[in-house]
Amino acid sequence: MHTRRHFARLFAALPVMPAAMAQEAGRRTAGLPKLTIKDAKVIATSGGSEYRWIFLKLITSEPGLYGIGSASNHYQTHAVIAALERHLIPWLIGKDADQIEDLWQSSHVRTYWRNGPVNNNVLSAMDMALWDIKGKRAGMPVYDLLGGKVRDAVPCYDHVGGRDAAEASEAVVRSQESGYRHIRVQFGGYGGGGFIEAGKGSRPEGGWSGAAFDEELYVDTVPRLFEQIRAKVGMAPKLCHDVHSHLTGMNAAEFSRRMQALQMFFVEDVLPPEQLAWYRELRKLSTTPQAVGELFTHPFEYMPFLAERLIDFARCRVSSIGGITPAKKVAVMCEINGARTAFQEGGENDPVNQIAAYHVDMSSPGFGIQEENHFPEAVRELFPGLGEIRRGYLYGSGRPGLGLDLVEAVAARYPLKPVTGGGVYRLDRAMDGSVVKP
Repeated sequence: MHTRRHFARLFAALPVMPAAMAQEAGRRTAGLPKLTIKDAKVIATSGGSEYRWIFLKLITSEPGLYGIGSASNHYQTHAVIAALERHLIPWLIGKDADQIEDLWQSSHVRTYWRNGPVNNNVLSAMDMALWDIKGKRAGMPVYDLLGGKVRDAVPCYDHVGGRDAAEASEAVVRSQESGYRHIRVQFGGYGGGGFIEAGKGSRPEGGWSGAAFDEELYVDTVPRLFEQIRAKVGMAPKLCHDVHSHLTGMNAAEFSRRMQALQMFFVEDVLPPEQLAWYRELRKLSTTPQAVGELFTHPFEYMPFLAERLIDFARCRVSSIGGITPAKKVAVMCEINGARTAFQEGGENDPVNQIAAYHVDMSSPGFGIQEENHFPEAVRELFPGLGEIRRGYLYGSGRPGLGLDLVEAVAARYPLKPVTGGGVYRLDRAMDGSVVKP
């Protein structure tokens, strides 16, 4: 009772806000007029190349104000287009465009079954477009809405390779000369260094005759190739390598152990996502930094491994986890738990997703590195304000919102090409013909 009386006296002693001040505060709180989503359209394009890019354009009730978001999915392209056109857009029309978090949360459960690549691509397109709209309306780049810049530009890692250590070393030197400090090195395609040549080795009769991946060969070969590269280029370049989920169990642990002395910036996806529990064993045996998560679509995949300090870099793709809103949360999780982001932005990825990751990177202390992605010249005409990589750093345009636009007339000149054979991802096989996890 005494405590309640004490607080009552304190409350009564507080100064009363004058009526004029209250009215002014109300006007500031009211802010700009309510903004609704008036229309939406799906824009698909090959980008003047072999891309299968999907974008969502959200048009608002404010004349001339719209936003662009990425829903690109190279392997389930038409499923995403249908999900946008037939399910998201009819639900989204008329919604309040200012309520980004609420729209993300309600759209996340709108499908009842949540997460998964198609659902998250759809969420991402909406989320990025909403952040683009909010930034344009505020007259600010998205990174300013996320807390402001904490770095001058976004460092990226380069992609180089070679058939052997000598070629790869020369490629590393050229990359350094072009301004990169962080350089990923591969030996041919993913799994390179671990293939038995086509037709060679002991094979089942009438079975698989193509190049066959062998885990033990890979574990033996690749560390020795990196030893030769380090002997040529020294310890200055921050080297990375992508195993691309080709190893299992103790082979992944042994590979990480052998790479430890080479002071890698990280090795990526030494295990497939189905075998993530093995990272607990890797942590006991090696200090080689682990980058994980290119195939993650569910927060329960990356959250436990950040919380237990089992990985060093979260490799999610922004459009595969649902856009800027969850990506910023991943970055905060990394910051809290001493890990870093390394958002997956290479390969078939698009400029909108690249620049969305850039805005999260620019505003996040938990950032580590971003993957480089260079686009054909035709893409510059398609995307005014395209992000630019110069001497190993990604720069945005500095314009409000995401900072780039999409010219629909140019996109129409480059329609999607037929998706032959269902557009499946290329598979590697072992000597006995069984599938190797990509």
